[in-house]
Amino acid sequence: MNLRPEDVFAQMVAEGDLVLDQLDRCAREHPHKTYLHYGEDGVRLSFAEVKALTDRAAAGLVALGLPPGEPVSVLTRNSLFAALAMFAIWRAGGVFAPVNFNYRGPLLSYQLNDTAPFALITDASCAASLNEVAPALGLSRLIVHSPRPGEHDHAATEAFDPRFTVTDWATLAQHTGPVPQIARTPFDVANIVYTSGTTGPSKGVVQPFRWMNHYSHPSRALTSADDILYCDLPLYHVGGAFALVTRALWQGNTVGLWDRFSPSRFWERIAECGASACILLDVMIPWLMSAEPRLDSQGGDRANTLNKVHMQPLPANHHAVARRFGFDFVTCGFGQTESGSGFGTVIDEWGPEHGTPPALWRGMPKAEYLANARALDRHVVDGRQPTPKGLMGRPNPLLDVAVLDDDDNAVPAGTVGQLAFRPRFPGLLLREYFRKPEATLKVLRNCWFHTGDAVKELADQPGVYAFVDRMGGFFRVRGENVSSYEVEVLIASHPAVRAAAAVPVPAAVGDEDDIAVFVELVEGATLTESELRAHASAVMPRYMQPRHIRFVAALPVTPTNKIEKYKLKAQLLAELNTAAQANP
Repeated sequence: MNLRPEDVFAQMVAEGDLVLDQLDRCAREHPHKTYLHYGEDGVRLSFAEVKALTDRAAAGLVALGLPPGEPVSVLTRNSLFAALAMFAIWRAGGVFAPVNFNYRGPLLSYQLNDTAPFALITDASCAASLNEVAPALGLSRLIVHSPRPGEHDHAATEAFDPRFTVTDWATLAQHTGPVPQIARTPFDVANIVYTSGTTGPSKGVVQPFRWMNHYSHPSRALTSADDILYCDLPLYHVGGAFALVTRALWQGNTVGLWDRFSPSRFWERIAECGASACILLDVMIPWLMSAEPRLDSQGGDRANTLNKVHMQPLPANHHAVARRFGFDFVTCGFGQTESGSGFGTVIDEWGPEHGTPPALWRGMPKAEYLANARALDRHVVDGRQPTPKGLMGRPNPLLDVAVLDDDDNAVPAGTVGQLAFRPRFPGLLLREYFRKPEATLKVLRNCWFHTGDAVKELADQPGVYAFVDRMGGFFRVRGENVSSYEVEVLIASHPAVRAAAAVPVPAAVGDEDDIAVFVELVEGATLTESELRAHASAVMPRYMQPRHIRFVAALPVTPTNKIEKYKLKAQLLAELNTAAQANP
């Protein structure tokens, strides 16, 4: 029998809205159990040790003068340091505001100036990118972690610009002052996480503490304290920070933590930490599948502990992947920085059999897993049967769902429209876009949160939904949401470029997008593709740089001077298809 929405909400709230309370509870109930297994340096920190370290750092932040409710930005590639900084900020009464460590130049200065944080917590490797934008920043206070010799991220780095006032993290984290005792409610702001804008710069999504409880609750319901979570996703995104690292606190899970995905070391990492659950994003899957199958007397590729794997987006070959690597359950759905986990599907890839060797199994028994999934009204399907393209599944029971036309009227099943959510209970979605009231009003018009994504309810499966496309000017590249607006602005910052138009095309590898840019030059100017690629490399992170560059005499526009991107995309796809046929 499915739980009623009010029962699910009561269960979620009873488990606790405040992530700091969960850390305190874990430190009391199993103080010596490993919480963060940081594989990069072979460091294992217990729940009690994480609490003690972050309590000290929080006292240091308060001693520096951090007022309650003020944002503190975090810029680092080191996932352990990022996690410790995150908890210290919350304990000190601040707001966690992570920054994409790939950002540099105008992208970096924009976000730091938009957030205007009390301080930036960073590491020594970021000195070059911060020095580059120092003259453009209002920020002056840095708290810097300097890796010691022998640590994996230790390297020779340049000194920070004298415009910055630098405090040493190690000193801060040994502060002997009282641990801050700042009361928090489920509706207080916990995070400002930036997401790509479609018609303007990126926007900071303001998330209350309950947002984190709501976001991780559906996945927690399908794991137990015995599970070990693997995380190689960056902590500037909600997937790494909240779907894995903080989610673990509600059940007391150990988290195997690495700084980045490695196809060559993935399986040795899984073995090292004994992970039973992880998230695989797009190109990770073909990279793992491209390795030579391991055939040996120990069980080959199936001889691993992973039995629950979330795949986003769901690849067409998910069943083949699960059968090769022994994944008993594959999940997929729909998640957002603004709305959290909106949909879910559970794919039973092995039926009554075990894909994972029983001796390596962690977590609740399969029958209990499936019963819990059905109680939460998860869409449960047989992995041997075909799955619709873009499958998201059934809605989160705590959210009302609508598929809307341009006038916000609901469209019938089978018709494509914009996905919208409305919370059935308070504190589940974003509070607002940070310092952007007009954008907030627009996205929350008519009492619906408009996701900007095109979906449809399946006509032959009432209550089951599938993703169709992105409605706005952004696309998905190697796990990152990329704004066409930001790509175009950065390309057009070259003095020879009059205008640019960015469009997504199917990726050469995986199920996400590659970026194509069409460029119109200033009259009389000359520019080569290699020169433009050098400019792109200087002003944008690698994942944002276009795979395809085409120069045009003039960008096609409508009578109202709106660029007709569909024509550009169709032109490029025809060109690429012709080339593929000529070189099969």
